[in-house]
Amino acid sequence: MKTLKNILVVTCLLLTCSCKKFLEEKPKSVLTPGSNLSSVKVARALANGAYQNLQGLLTGQSGSYGGNTWNLMEFMTGKANSDLGQTGFVNFQTLIYSNTSFYFDTWWQQMYLGVGASNLAIETIPTINAAGLTDEAKNNMVAEARTLRALYYFYLVRMYGAVPKVTSVPKDLNLQVPRVAAKQIYDEVIIPDLLAAEKSTLPWKDATGKVSMGAIKALLADVYLTYAGAAINGGPAAYAESAKRSLDVIQNGGYTLFPNYTDMINPTNKNNGEFIFQVQFAASVPITNPLTALTIPNYSGISAYSDEYGSVWPTDQFIASFPAGDKRVAEKQFFYTNYPSLKTGQTVTFKNHYIYKWFDVNAIKSTTKSDLNYTIYRLADVYLMYAEASNRAEGSPNANAITYVNAIRARATLAPIGALSQDAFEKEVWLERYFELCFENKMWFDMLRTRKVHNDVTGNWDNFVGHKTVFNATFTEKQLLFPLPKTETDINPKLLPNNPGF
Repeated sequence: MKTLKNILVVTCLLLTCSCKKFLEEKPKSVLTPGSNLSSVKVARALANGAYQNLQGLLTGQSGSYGGNTWNLMEFMTGKANSDLGQTGFVNFQTLIYSNTSFYFDTWWQQMYLGVGASNLAIETIPTINAAGLTDEAKNNMVAEARTLRALYYFYLVRMYGAVPKVTSVPKDLNLQVPRVAAKQIYDEVIIPDLLAAEKSTLPWKDATGKVSMGAIKALLADVYLTYAGAAINGGPAAYAESAKRSLDVIQNGGYTLFPNYTDMINPTNKNNGEFIFQVQFAASVPITNPLTALTIPNYSGISAYSDEYGSVWPTDQFIASFPAGDKRVAEKQFFYTNYPSLKTGQTVTFKNHYIYKWFDVNAIKSTTKSDLNYTIYRLADVYLMYAEASNRAEGSPNANAITYVNAIRARATLAPIGALSQDAFEKEVWLERYFELCFENKMWFDMLRTRKVHNDVTGNWDNFVGHKTVFNATFTEKQLLFPLPKTETDINPKLLPNNPGF
């Protein structure tokens, strides 16, 4: 009875949540203890619930004006600055953060809430017997939930290393679970979940934003690429598995590079074109994309927003590191330096470059409700994953790898590359990832798995440990893992000892 009540409570919550289209429909009734749990709607609601905490990737940080979970991975790179001291930026700029600093607790909580919702869906959906609910439909919904559980754990192990393995709905309140090694989470949860989901009959694409086969394979490519590198060091076999999945995404079709960078900030293109998997937001629901306001220059007066945060913007050194003629750094492509005042119409010129990747014109000028999604995987990312993984697996760049890198360079109006050594090609791919995927929460994870950092001043590739940022802070072994938040270790001593340095 207790389990039934828990399912009822969670399902009621799930049915009242919204997340554009498949999570946007308003329930026509409320579930009660006498409600029929054996229905297609309940199964769908449980699957939908696993998506809810994806929005936690962009959750506002309590107690921090302009703080947001997304900030963390950008502040850590040493290639971002901020207009706001209230974001806790100085602690990351100087690398003096601790287990009580902003963001660590919110990330942990949001990802484990996502794991919990996924576990509930995985356990419960197969038990639902309802007219019109086929075994195939149930298997596909479970595949969605398993993909999302893998994604949540993928964030957790990259950020915190060893974490608790929770793969079932708790039967009691004894929730003090010890940590297990990150490799065990990969081997027993992340990879098995994705391989099982890969066997489903989910569609190749999904225009509503649900998990698709293309998204599963893109995530698998990323997981294997990360598993191959530090800290797991899975080696050539993992690189080969990564290359196989990314090539599937590319060659099966359905995804194409947008001709223009600004196509990515056109709301009509959501879940289409280059986009493989996105976190869903909508101007028509209470939770809209917060990055639009977050990245407007602070108090610039160019928008209808009451708060223009300037929370994160690129350092001058990072901007200067782009090659000459790179379209991505041209005005109003990935960045912008001026915009008309909303009141006077006169051009306001900013002191710095600001991020244009979430510039929703309608939200800026009138609605203050951004209709843009947040992208987890897009085709350019997969092109570069294939290039890197195949180069490592085969010992040199193949023709496809060179073609895909040149497609990205062509859009940036850069000359194509020719024949390169394995090492030179790899560094070219890493650099393209820095430029193409900047401020999409990718760079920090690339630094961790490659153990290399591009020095924007010298142009060299520094070892991660020992790299000095432009803020004169030096990365040490301590930076390889984030601290487990004190709020968690206080209530669960089995999480201790904390990560090195904390």
